[in-house]
Amino acid sequence: MAKVRIGGTWAGVIELELENWTVAMLREEVAKRSNVDGPDSINLICAGKVLKDGDGTEKLSQLGIKNTAKILASRVSVDEGKSLKHELMAEEERSRRLARVKAAATALSKRHVDGSLPIEDFNIELEDQGGQKVQLGTETDQRAVMMGLMLHANAKNLIRRQLYKEALEVLTMGEEAFSLCDPKVLELVDNVPMLQIDMVWCYFLLRDISWLSVAGIRIEKAREGLERCHGKDLSRVRLLQAGCHPELALHMRLELLAGVVAYHNGRFDESRKALTSAQAKFSQLQVPDEALSHVMSMGFKEHDARKALRLNNQDIGSAVDFLFAEKAKRAQKREDDIRHRMDIMEQKQYGVTPLKKAVNLEKLKELVAIGFEKNLAAEALRRNENDFQKALDDLTSPATNSAIQLDIESRKRKRKQQTADARIEELVSMGFDRSRVVAAVQDGETMEQTISRLLSETEQLPTVDANSNGNLASEPNNVNPDSLTNNDTDEGPSTAGEEERDVEMEDELAKEIEVADALSDYDIEITKEGEAINEYLTLLASTDNGNKALSS
Repeated sequence: MAKVRIGGTWAGVIELELENWTVAMLREEVAKRSNVDGPDSINLICAGKVLKDGDGTEKLSQLGIKNTAKILASRVSVDEGKSLKHELMAEEERSRRLARVKAAATALSKRHVDGSLPIEDFNIELEDQGGQKVQLGTETDQRAVMMGLMLHANAKNLIRRQLYKEALEVLTMGEEAFSLCDPKVLELVDNVPMLQIDMVWCYFLLRDISWLSVAGIRIEKAREGLERCHGKDLSRVRLLQAGCHPELALHMRLELLAGVVAYHNGRFDESRKALTSAQAKFSQLQVPDEALSHVMSMGFKEHDARKALRLNNQDIGSAVDFLFAEKAKRAQKREDDIRHRMDIMEQKQYGVTPLKKAVNLEKLKELVAIGFEKNLAAEALRRNENDFQKALDDLTSPATNSAIQLDIESRKRKRKQQTADARIEELVSMGFDRSRVVAAVQDGETMEQTISRLLSETEQLPTVDANSNGNLASEPNNVNPDSLTNNDTDEGPSTAGEEERDVEMEDELAKEIEVADALSDYDIEITKEGEAINEYLTLLASTDNGNKALSS
């Protein structure tokens, strides 16, 4: 038995077994001895840390509590105790979710960069603002950028839901992901400066002035990064966006935040200059009702019409052209997505290479164009880790070519048998007699056709009395493990050994980047920015009035 010393609400020594007692048990014991309403009224603190109930299974010894430990017990109201408990539970849930987000982003970026066969029916690829695929540096660089982008997209979703604290933590993880990339590669993209701006925006929305010094550094980094990517006179972004002005809202937010940081650091002239610039940009972003109504009359939604007018400097003709171009891009993207899904389905038929990579379809097309049969060429590429020359050597070698064909035929027979066995087990589980099912299952028949045939045969059988020993499903419905064995890894089409995934979180991250386009980062709702500009200009005016009063 160990002894722990309790102080505070009740003072004394409690004898207990550290290996068996939980925090909840100790809390309940202290509550009894303190004559309080219940365990929710007691808060326990040891070594400066609040003792949490957790899942109720952790023992005191696992929490580091030892013999003669001193524990402070404080009394709180029942409501306060429950509130504290709920806060702790919410904090734990938030921590778990953040860990899931990071793990899912890590898993997705790894699978979709290293050439592995996608588990999903989609493939995540890096594109520039023109929608063209890009290769940024090494595989490590690609993975870091992809992970950073996914985390940034998740954080922006949290900001829209006004979960600013959670968004800030995800943005921090995104910044860490980007930091794993070669800095020279990051100089080519404006995603990192945007992330910096979003982090300072979260500081502001949380009204947390303790971040002021860090905020100033981030603002300067963001300004330098945008200037490097967009060009000092924004010429580069004009060229990329065919004359559009997508950056205006982003730069408006940047100037606003620079003004706020300068104000809280006592640099009022600098703050006024930045805020005045932000106000001018805010005015430019105001969409006239007449222009908005005109564009909407052509069948476009309000949000799309407003976005188009803002991006095109309120020019109605350019905005309409932009909207039709975006509509065409979306239609093309849908077609591309369908083609990509079909490519992935085809790749899954060929299986994976020894290093778990998908068969390269471009190289496969080249071999087919030469005259080789498609399945044969795919198997040659799979065996040779997509090495075109080695695959070609195997295909042109009579002995190796023949061996590959034999392997393909062997796998076809095995897969056909596995399909038949799986169908047999499913039909037996429905109550059909195994011997009749085995005889009924035929090549090329659908499940519905087989069931229909079995039912028609059943109608022709003599009726069995309910009290007799006859039974249509006389065989036990046990699945034969041998009949459901997966293909071996070296046989190609196997996907056995799939790692455990957080499908829900991965799907959430994938959906967030799927709905985004090249201009989503610039599509900012500016209501809060307008309110903040007016707020800080008013504060500056009151500061000026105060200074004038003092000088007079």
